[in-house]
Formats: sequence, C-alpha cells, structure tokens
Amino acid sequence: MRHWWVNQNQTYRYEVPGGFLWSPKTTSNGRRNYYYDTMEQVSPGDLVFSFCDTLIKAIGVVQRPALTAPKPDFRTAGSNWADVGWFVEVDFSPVTNPIAPKNFMTEIRPLLAPKYAPLRANGDGLQNLYLTEISTELSDLLILLSNENVSILEQQLARVIDQETDDSIELEIRAKHLEGDLDGIQLVKSRRGQGIFKANVRMIEKACRVTGVTNVKHLRASHMKPWAKSNNSEKLDGSNGLLLSPHVDHLFDRGFISFSNTGRILVSNGLNPSVLDRWHIDSTANVGGFTLAQATFLEYHRDVVYGY
Repeated sequence: MRHWWVNQNQTYRYEVPGGFLWSPKTTSNGRRNYYYDTMEQVSPGDLVFSFCDTLIKAIGVVQRPALTAPKPDFRTAGSNWADVGWFVEVDFSPVTNPIAPKNFMTEIRPLLAPKYAPLRANGDGLQNLYLTEISTELSDLLILLSNENVSILEQQLARVIDQETDDSIELEIRAKHLEGDLDGIQLVKSRRGQGIFKANVRMIEKACRVTGVTNVKHLRASHMKPWAKSNNSEKLDGSNGLLLSPHVDHLFDRGFISFSNTGRILVSNGLNPSVLDRWHIDSTANVGGFTLAQATFLEYHRDVVYGY
C-alpha cells in the first residue's frame, strides 16, 4: 500500500471530496507533469489525504486504478484543462477534526521528502501540486494527528468490491466491442451508476435524501430521467442523479415515489403503504429543495416515471 497527498483547492469547495481524483494528462502546453503522472501509479487500497484550504479534511482509499475519462463537472474550476484526463475513484471519509499541518511542522518537517514534498518547510502548501506520494511515516503521523479511531477508520476506508457488477460491466463492454471506446465505456458505467456519472452526482449530493445515509458504500447513483430516455449528455449529468439507499432507489427507479421541487415526498397510489411502514420511511418528511437543473429532471421523473 502506498500513501498519497492530494491538493483539492481548485476543484472542491466542499467539506468532503466527491469520491474521485481527476487531472489532465499533460499541462496546457502539452508537457508532462509529475503531479499528473502520479495518477497512473495509484493502486486499489492506497491511502489518500485530501488537503484543502490549509487543512486535511478527509482521508480516502483508492477503489480502482486510473482510467481515461472525460472531465467531471467542475463548474467554473478547471476551465483551461483538457476535456479528457485521468480519473481515479476514491472513497473518502471526513476527518472529524481537520488537521492544520502548519501547526505541526516540528513533527512533519523531518518526514518530508527532499523532492515533490506536499508542503514547504514553513508549512505552506504548494500551489501547482496535485497528487504526490508521501512516506508511510508521514501517513501514520497524519492519522495520529487526526485523533480518529483507527479501527473505525479502517472499516470506513475498506475498499469496496462489487465483483458481480464489475464483471457484468466488463462482459457488456466486451459484448458490444467497446474496448478503447471512451464514450461508450462511460455510458455503460453510467447506466450502472458508476464512473463519471456517479462522480458528478457526488459533486452535488452528499447523502440519501430519505434515509440520511452518507456512506457511499451503501448508496446508489440513481438517474431521475432514466438512462434509456436520456441523451448522452444527460446520461452523465450529475443534476440528473440522486444518491439513494438501495430500497429508496428501488421505489424511485420504479416510480413508486418521487419528489416535488420543494422536497415533498410523493407516493404513488400503486404502492402499498405497508412497504413504507416496514422500511421506516416517513412520507410526510421533507427531503430538502433541489436546484433548477435538478428540478428539470425531476419534472420528467414525475411526469413519465412516477405512477400516480
């Protein structure tokens, strides 16, 4: 297992990263960059420390090796980056008490590598750094400084393996002869709630709207406008998705429930009320409002998918 430090100030303005790393493959002038080349070196099970706004706010574990993928929806950030780059799926867990490395430089400084270190000797971050490797000793120190319960942290950061889904996706890619077809592969993954679609949804949604579950291991990325009815852009649009607990995803996907733009839960007459009772879903609860972009897709879901 290797250990990595990622600067996410440019791409994230959130308490917890959106579950992935993404970088261009080269600089804007076509040159290779060490901090982008490192994306190819990460492996499933590696630890990643997310540094944002002078604080380490999250610790993550790499789920899958780097792959070539379209640029996620960073909104205004990254406008000068190429449209295609390296994508690495990472499952992040927030640090309860974010670490300010600058306050611990006496301990950290001796553990910094002479080249490609993530911090200057005075504790300031490096502006152009994205992803760099750090030593096991520095990783251990950062975990210690986080005051996190190590056993709980290990459970939260355990690599998620869904071999059945991974195998079925691989079989579909081969059956459709999509090897090397970037767009085709991403569309297959988006239909299964993976890849760029899931990453884009996680940039907007942080928990299941109904259950409040935040651990992505227990959530699915569900399309509001069904995959089969969406154009290629809509299939990858984060505003076309919600993170839902599996039983809520089942109800939403089959039109048994939907949501108003203001967050009211809508229940189909075709759903036996006992299902909601047994699943402890409060149909009178409000799940919170939606953005204008989300509301457009929700309108389609209410009009076409949802059964009154």
